[in-house]
Amino acid sequence: MTDRDMETDHLPENTGGSGNGTLTKDAVADDPFQDPGLPAHRPRVTDLDPKAAKRAERQVALLFLISIVGIIGSMVCYTFVPNTRVHTFTGLGTVNMNNLALGLCLGFAFLALGGGAIHWARTLMTDVDLVQERHLMKSDPESTAFAVSEFKQGVADSGITKYPLIRRSLLTAMLVLPLPAIWLLRDLGPLPGDSLRHTLWAPGEKLVNPNTGQPLKVSDVTVGTLALANPASLNDVPEERIDNLAKSAVLVVRLPQEALKGSEAQKKKQWDWSVDGVMAFSKICTHVGCPVALYEQQTHHMLCPCHQSTFDLSDDGKVIFGPAARSLPQLPITVDADGNLVAVSDFREPVGPSFWERG
Repeated sequence: MTDRDMETDHLPENTGGSGNGTLTKDAVADDPFQDPGLPAHRPRVTDLDPKAAKRAERQVALLFLISIVGIIGSMVCYTFVPNTRVHTFTGLGTVNMNNLALGLCLGFAFLALGGGAIHWARTLMTDVDLVQERHLMKSDPESTAFAVSEFKQGVADSGITKYPLIRRSLLTAMLVLPLPAIWLLRDLGPLPGDSLRHTLWAPGEKLVNPNTGQPLKVSDVTVGTLALANPASLNDVPEERIDNLAKSAVLVVRLPQEALKGSEAQKKKQWDWSVDGVMAFSKICTHVGCPVALYEQQTHHMLCPCHQSTFDLSDDGKVIFGPAARSLPQLPITVDADGNLVAVSDFREPVGPSFWERG
């Protein structure tokens, strides 16, 4: 007797087909991969017993409520557990208790939310197997009507309209879920107001070399060279305002008057804001705020290394390539009695990314 005879010896001789899920010897011989059909549906306890369904509903709702408690607990831990508090555990070493508390609370929140969804699907949503024959997907009215009816049937099968306690607890959990993000973002500090529109530059503020701390003179900047400069008062800025360093950094170049482009008004503005062709531009790219520092001496172009935005310093800092949306802001400068380069005022327009122009 062959292996195939042994495999089919227990099958009935002929039952008149296999659509009912029973294979015959003749069917196996003709087509060993014949579709056995769907098994008979076996109702669950919750399908037969309304009390069991109600109990499952309460269990799902309880898991969603645990998720809500975990989310709120994460915000409480973030607020009241110091981020400097540590504890040494055997086998784990030293652990930051703030991180541990946040991780446990959010972990239980997501675990309960996922567990509730799984328990809901396994006990209360319909589990009847359906077969849909493959066909060409066309957006005709009949298909659209069928899709809508299937969606409505799916909503009905899920039981979300039948079990209001689950629906309400799930919606509440989903509404509470974004709160930690809002809670953490709000803790970043006070709203900036108009502080982003101002830098450390003020009338008479000296331009100093950031490496030597010495004031820049006109003679220190020659045609074709690039110098960096910071405001002289930077060292006197309180530590909490040290972020002003990035906003106040400038690039200093020297251009001959004949190299200037643009309209006569642009040329006059650039020349009036400079000293013998020495000009100061913001170091912050107007795209996303990267520092620009790649200077092309022959073309007077300034390149941002992040996304290749290119600014023409001989044409009022105009953008000639890349995603930046506006020119590099220019700092109006003059010279004091000692021959030092000083600012005439702050920047006349905000430095940094171009979200300023959004309505």
